[in-house]
Amino acid sequence: QVQLVESGGGLVQAGGSLRLSCKASERVRDINLMGWYRQAPGKQREWVARITRGADTYYADSVKGRFTISRDNSQNTIYLQMNNLKPEDTAVYYCSARPLYTDYWGQGTQVTVSS
Repeated sequence: QVQLVESGGGLVQAGGSLRLSCKASERVRDINLMGWYRQAPGKQREWVARITRGADTYYADSVKGRFTISRDNSQNTIYLQMNNLKPEDTAVYYCSARPLYTDYWGQGTQVTVSS
């Protein structure tokens, strides 16, 4: 079982930046797939970005060019650097991990972008 702990959320003005962190209880370089999702009030959870074990990265169109997912194997942590934030980025952000066939989730961290 993989335990995930997110941090780094907060309140920021539009155009600002935040970096989210997700520390895993397992070696992140051994996890097939890790990623970030978000859920805004009244909406379904949506995928934001993912990074594979081979360090390939993928992004939702809504964040492409503004967000960057990365991994620090020495810290067993993945990050989501969010730049040029918009009010529509406001949501609870969740870290996920899929070592094989099961998805594990963190508790979420709130990101609020004011206009």
